[in-house]
Amino acid sequence: MATTEKHSAPAEEKADQPRSVRVVLLALMIAMLLAMLDNMIIGTAMPTIVGELGGLEHLSWVVTAYTLATAASTPIWGKLGDMFGRKGVFLTSIVIFLIGSALSGMAQDMGQLIGFRAVQGLGAGGLMVGVMAIIGDLIPPRDRGKYQGMMAGIMALAMIGGPLVGGTITDHWGWRWSFYINLPLGAVALAMLATVLHLPRKERAAGTRIDFAGAVLLTVGITAIVLVTTWGGTEYAWGSLNIIGLSVAGVAALAAFLFVETRASDPIMPLHIFRSRNFTLMSVIGFLTGFVMFGAVLFLPLFQQSVQGASATNSGLLLLPMLLSMMVVSMIAGRVTTSSGKYKIFPIVGGAFMTAGLYLLSTMDTDTTRFASGVYMAVLGAGMGFLMQITMLVAQNSVEMKDMGVASSSTTLFRTLGSSFGVAIMGALFNHQVQNEMAARGSGAATARSAQLDAASLAKLPEALREAYQHAVAAGTHSAFLVGASVSVLGFVLAFFVKEVALRGTGLPKKDEAPGAGAEPKTVETV
Repeated sequence: MATTEKHSAPAEEKADQPRSVRVVLLALMIAMLLAMLDNMIIGTAMPTIVGELGGLEHLSWVVTAYTLATAASTPIWGKLGDMFGRKGVFLTSIVIFLIGSALSGMAQDMGQLIGFRAVQGLGAGGLMVGVMAIIGDLIPPRDRGKYQGMMAGIMALAMIGGPLVGGTITDHWGWRWSFYINLPLGAVALAMLATVLHLPRKERAAGTRIDFAGAVLLTVGITAIVLVTTWGGTEYAWGSLNIIGLSVAGVAALAAFLFVETRASDPIMPLHIFRSRNFTLMSVIGFLTGFVMFGAVLFLPLFQQSVQGASATNSGLLLLPMLLSMMVVSMIAGRVTTSSGKYKIFPIVGGAFMTAGLYLLSTMDTDTTRFASGVYMAVLGAGMGFLMQITMLVAQNSVEMKDMGVASSSTTLFRTLGSSFGVAIMGALFNHQVQNEMAARGSGAATARSAQLDAASLAKLPEALREAYQHAVAAGTHSAFLVGASVSVLGFVLAFFVKEVALRGTGLPKKDEAPGAGAEPKTVETV
């Protein structure tokens, strides 16, 4: 039976919440912007970076090192926050991210840049987790919906503004400022959080030990999985010894991790949180949402640049219909959740809209207008708006307060892994279809790097070859989005099994307080 904490949170903390929560949220949004904006800015600056530092053959590692470090450190940051207190751990992650940013800006060769990007990624792993977990501590689930629009807006700002900001900074200040720009933003967030953020202190239980074995095994498993999805079909063939070896190593490490976690006194990822049906469902739905979303972000600009002749410079603006729809719908869903306390309908409706949007996008061809593709993107964006923040909200509401960090990090990790699988699988299908279509049209010689052509390069091609490539891209996009729609159907079906559990009410939660009366019994039982 769930136990009840005898002592409530200090009165001064409760009184302080209305006065400071907006300032804290502003600082948290800046930290979230740092995490999301970085890759968008760096992507635009990469050609200039390679031109100065050389090392073109290692170009992919600039992104891979950052992604690997972020994914591998995400669950560890969440657990450290649960053990030692979220404020100090979160501030530490910001400091590491800023150190990595400064070092990356000072890199003198490609090897240094890759290493410093890994340092930056280690800090980035704690940024998103810290933001979500602190919001989970400060704002009860019933009120958290009001802030969903703000988080969706930050995501839209990063995706739209990132390429534009990156191009402007690189052209006028030099590529090194693509990293240095993080320093003033991070300093503002640090100063605001250090002075305004006040959370109940956490005392580490006597005899508690950090689960180093679990952390190492989880890191090895995640690293292997991300490398398989990053290298498979590009650096190495899917059937090569490298990919097979990495796959075996990943599966073995994760199996060993599960074994170790069942015996650890304080596991890095407590498996009991997965006893909650809602938490498990939200983890899987989050994985599927990440699979679909990042695939869409990758292929939509490619289609519009290659087939519809749009400029690559404004690639972020091409996603505006999807991102605005996502932001507006997320805000509406959040308000409704706050006022009614009901949320089960949103994953169901979100799954339906996401599936419909992906199917509509799969019907695009060389005759599809920008207006039509914009409408299709808006439908997809509405689906993601219903799902993006609701998955985190329900997952956090399904665990005890003491597990808020690992719940946030696990949900974030599943979404990250979903994006890796989505980009890899949809990308492999896209490239395969493009090459087949080009070969069928007698343009086989142009297939080796067929996915690398932009609007400017296409304009220089002979008309017959250009038309062949545009039809090939349309066919590849059809295959990729059709797979995405099929995956999305699974999320739609799973949403029907979500249990409508009452959201915890207003007021700062008590220290180690279990979820409210509506929480699932297996989750709130204490030993």
